[in-house]
Amino acid sequence: MNVISLYFALWVTSDHAGSDILYSLALSLSMLAVALSAPLYGVFSDHTGNRRGPLIAFTLLCVLATGGIGMTDQLGTGLVLFVIANYGYHCALVFYNGMLPGLASGARMGLVSGYGVSLGYVGAIAGLLLVKPFVEAGGRSSAFIPTAVLFLVFSIPCFLFVPDSARKNPEPVSLQKIWRTALQTGRDIQRYRILFKFLLIHFLILDVVNTLIAFMAIYANKVMGFNDSQINTFLILSTVGAMLGSLAIGGLARWKGAQKTYLLVLWIWIIVLALAVFSPDQTTFWCVGPLAGMGMGGVWTVSRALLAEWSPAEKLGEFFGFYGMAGKIAAIMGPLLWGSVVWVLNDFPILKYRGAVFALLLIAIGTLFLYRSLMKEVGGIRA
Repeated sequence: MNVISLYFALWVTSDHAGSDILYSLALSLSMLAVALSAPLYGVFSDHTGNRRGPLIAFTLLCVLATGGIGMTDQLGTGLVLFVIANYGYHCALVFYNGMLPGLASGARMGLVSGYGVSLGYVGAIAGLLLVKPFVEAGGRSSAFIPTAVLFLVFSIPCFLFVPDSARKNPEPVSLQKIWRTALQTGRDIQRYRILFKFLLIHFLILDVVNTLIAFMAIYANKVMGFNDSQINTFLILSTVGAMLGSLAIGGLARWKGAQKTYLLVLWIWIIVLALAVFSPDQTTFWCVGPLAGMGMGGVWTVSRALLAEWSPAEKLGEFFGFYGMAGKIAAIMGPLLWGSVVWVLNDFPILKYRGAVFALLLIAIGTLFLYRSLMKEVGGIRA
């Protein structure tokens, strides 16, 4: 929240007069690196049963690089450190997500996933409030070291108290074997066609989600005229929406099933984007935040439950690796789409940003139709 959604984007574009495309390229580059490696980490996770060790290592990488951003005044150095920090964060998620089935099973996975996402957003609110005094005293560059420290402190309970699931006779692993297993799964696409179609849908909606996360502060500032204090409040309201929405959607997934609940999440995103594009004033735009938060929490809550439900148990980590890859490729394409639309419409100061959000709206509508088609296919297979 502090780095991606708020302070780093403005640190680049406002404090150092960097263009939107610079931030877009840094974000996309980090996600490309994750996309290439996440499936391999998933295979490693399945073969060894080792998730906590890599989780700790990648979290520490993220913490150190994030803190480093706060120690430099050079735009180029800050962008490189951002790439490293974002890579560490998202690689850690491959192993973190793979821990879920060890904590819950069946219909409870959606509920427990909802608890996890919701509490994560409680942490995001705490992070915003705890770091805000540092920013008020020393500017945006003062946000990064406290954020890194808080991220480390709040990770320690997971490091200590969430062990790897017991695994008998873990398989010996080599880089060659990891590559061979990942490529074989890719070649077996017809066998796992439901999962791969869902990953395509997940990729498309995350195009929308990740891009909005990365550029919402810029949009609020440039289009709606929000100052830093208003943006902070807006993000807190969004996070409250995400927190409550994650709990509600997690409960709904347990009651109605993850498939129907995911359809509702897609509709929420269409409403959010339409409101953002056509908001005539700040009053209307304030409604976007809580709804976007609800949709954001819903995507993470239900998609993880669906993937765990549809994946073969012996390939769970591997498919979470592909799941991570889909999200990372989305985070490459989305920011590049945003940066390209803004660049093409550069002569229109307000329209260029509304045009970028309108492009995201079209992606969300297309995703809805694809998911409805997948639901019919799943129903036909079960019948």
